[in-house]
Amino acid sequence: MVEEMKIAVIGGTGLIGSRVVTILTKDGHEAVPHSPSTGLDLLSGQGLAEALTGAEVVVNLTNSPTFDEASPAFFRKTMDNLLSAADAAGVGHAVILSIVGADLVPDLVYYRAKVLQEDILKAGPVPYSIVRATQFFEFMAPTMSWTADESGVRLPATRIQPIAADDVAQAVAEVSTGAPLRGTRNIAGPEVFTLDELGRITLAAQGDQRPVVTDNGAGLFAAVSGDALIAGDGAVIAKTTYREWLAG
Repeated sequence: MVEEMKIAVIGGTGLIGSRVVTILTKDGHEAVPHSPSTGLDLLSGQGLAEALTGAEVVVNLTNSPTFDEASPAFFRKTMDNLLSAADAAGVGHAVILSIVGADLVPDLVYYRAKVLQEDILKAGPVPYSIVRATQFFEFMAPTMSWTADESGVRLPATRIQPIAADDVAQAVAEVSTGAPLRGTRNIAGPEVFTLDELGRITLAAQGDQRPVVTDNGAGLFAAVSGDALIAGDGAVIAKTTYREWLAG
């Protein structure tokens, strides 16, 4: 019999958050989703004290609305607000979701912002866990759309090890119901691809005849070099393959 915990899931209506709430609820916990649509504004702090009342764990899955120069200020403000309120409410465990290799891609301001978020959590007053995931399968479509037109899609040969959102949510749920890691757990999918190769697999599965042109200057991931986004030793490897996910 699972010991029921009250877990506040901030960003609990989004891609990962909604899945985390479903998993935790199914496992017998009281998982409460919070987001702007439920009256919580993490930037102003409005609704935060109420959201954390009685919660043993807070999972913060909120994301910066932009990936640009504004993202560091967003994470600084929201984390300061969250940790101050969590400390005041006696919350015993704070969990965030970050990105594998974020510290190895200094040219991407959003990745620097995620490292800042991790550092604020580590230095804060609440026992913590950081789950770092690789790129989500679900992000492949928007990633291709940034550099696509009618004639084709341009993608760099960046090496990635993508993972299904369902598997990310499972990992976040498991960490949030355990003892604080006071450290980081890396999670990744079972296969390594180059991004251009993944683009070709995706278009073929959709019956899209457009070619994928390898262009190492194209899109957000052009800033990534080597194996920065590949999970290293000790990572938890999820089961779902990309082709299985596409077929589903």
